[in-house]
Amino acid sequence: MSDPTTPRPTDNAFLGEILGGSHEPTYGGALSFMRRRYSRALDGIDAVVWGIPFDTATSNRPGCRFGPQAIRRASAIFDGDPQHPFGFDPFETLSTVDYGDCSFDYGRPAEIPAAIEAQANAILDSGAQLITLGGDHFVTYPMLKAHAARHGRLALIQFDAHQDTWPDDGGRVDHGTFVGRAIREGLIDPSRSIQIGIRTVAPEDRGIEIVTPETLDRVGVAGVLDMIRERVGESPAYCTFDIDCLDPAFAPGTGTPVAGGLSSREALALLRGLGPASIDMVGADVVEVAPPYDHADITAIAGATVAMIYLGLLAERRRS
Repeated sequence: MSDPTTPRPTDNAFLGEILGGSHEPTYGGALSFMRRRYSRALDGIDAVVWGIPFDTATSNRPGCRFGPQAIRRASAIFDGDPQHPFGFDPFETLSTVDYGDCSFDYGRPAEIPAAIEAQANAILDSGAQLITLGGDHFVTYPMLKAHAARHGRLALIQFDAHQDTWPDDGGRVDHGTFVGRAIREGLIDPSRSIQIGIRTVAPEDRGIEIVTPETLDRVGVAGVLDMIRERVGESPAYCTFDIDCLDPAFAPGTGTPVAGGLSSREALALLRGLGPASIDMVGADVVEVAPPYDHADITAIAGATVAMIYLGLLAERRRS
């Protein structure tokens, strides 16, 4: 007979086991990403979810500093279920914790990139794979530095409305210039990198292959997946998902929305296709979720689903 004082488990974020799902009411309890245990003890941990609540680098509407909170809140809808499209609970095989958020002094913005990189390095030193919740897209730059230090020059798979290759003197903290800077510093290999969903024009593409929504219309999801696999090859890949890759109808809560983007279904199908048999994904993030402009958590739900898909791909690799 169950204990009448606790007829159903609560607060898995603090009290639950590392492996296995939880079964809390989606509308109650302490919120972590998919109810994962909050922990900074990383021995034996396969995957770490980590937030970076930073939006000082935005060029239009601020607000994605609240993105990690919103994504965690929205992720409660996944509580305890076998996850679609995988059909299994990723946490039965993938030991995963929510590491909380990055620490930095907002009053010293010039020091923040190094703080992000140092803390990412400390997590990666454990051997766990890191999934990051932004924050604006600049946070991907220190994440690329941390991952490239371990894997060498990376292939970048970027879902985005923008190329983020605008001019940079090497000292800017800017979400629109980090890709060009990463290429210049040898963090990513443009000949192995691809950007999906681009529908703005930057002065340079820096040699990265660009897939516009019109390309997707012409060749379909399967065709774009073939393009990604051919481009990336066997290189270690970092996947960054700017939520403005989606059309504003599917992601209104973002700082720089651009009409004519991908649907949630198209984008998630593309992510699902990046399975362990085809892409060696070594790290990932989802960025630019700005809840002040969201409606009914539409954008936060999309961001949480992207992060869930990343975890499902990792669990699939472990199972196989």
